[in-house]
Amino acid sequence: MKKEILLCGVGGQGTVLASKLLAASGLSLNLPVRSAETIGMAQRGGSVTSHVRIGEGCYSPLIADNQADLILSFEVCEAVRNLHFLKKDGTVITSSNSIKPVTSSLSGKVFDSNEMISYLEKNCRKVIVVDNTELCKEFGSDKFFNVILLGVACGAGVLGIEKEVMKDQISKNVKPAFVEKNLLAFEKGFALGQGK
Repeated sequence: MKKEILLCGVGGQGTVLASKLLAASGLSLNLPVRSAETIGMAQRGGSVTSHVRIGEGCYSPLIADNQADLILSFEVCEAVRNLHFLKKDGTVITSSNSIKPVTSSLSGKVFDSNEMISYLEKNCRKVIVVDNTELCKEFGSDKFFNVILLGVACGAGVLGIEKEVMKDQISKNVKPAFVEKNLLAFEKGFALGQGK
C-alpha cells in the first residue's frame, strides 16, 4: 500500500492529532511512514498543513505537487489553497463551512464557501462535502470533527487504512477521558462515508 494524504485547516481544529492518528495507524501495520506539519500562526487561527506519506518509496516527509491521493480539509478555503498537491484522480473531503480570515473581515470582501465548493467540484474528480456544525452537534463540540473526517474517509474507502486499525489507534492515542466520544465520532463519520 502507498498513500499520500494532506490534511489542512486552521489552528485549533485538530489537524495535527488527525495526522498523528494516521501515522500511528501506518506504523502499526509495519509500513514506512513519513510526516511533517507546517503550522505557522496556528494559535492565531492561521493555516495548518500536515503531510502524511505511508508505504514504500516515501523518503521525504513532504508531498510533492500533484501527488496527494487525498486531501482532508477541516475548512473549505484551505482545501482550495492546497489543491495543487492533489493528483489528477485524487479525492477531496472537506467541511462545507469556512472560517473567514481576518484580512477578509478587515477589507469587507465577500468570503463565500459555496463558491469555493463549486471550484473544488469543477477541478477535482471526487469531492465529498460534509457539514461539520451539523455532524458535531451531538458531541457538544466541533473538536471531534477531525476524527469524524477520518471516519468519512475510511467509510468512503479512500483512506487506505481499515476501520479497526483506526479505532485501535484512536483508543491508544487520544486522552482516555475523550476516547469513547472520539470512537463514536469516528463511527458517525464512517457511516456517512459509506454512502459517498
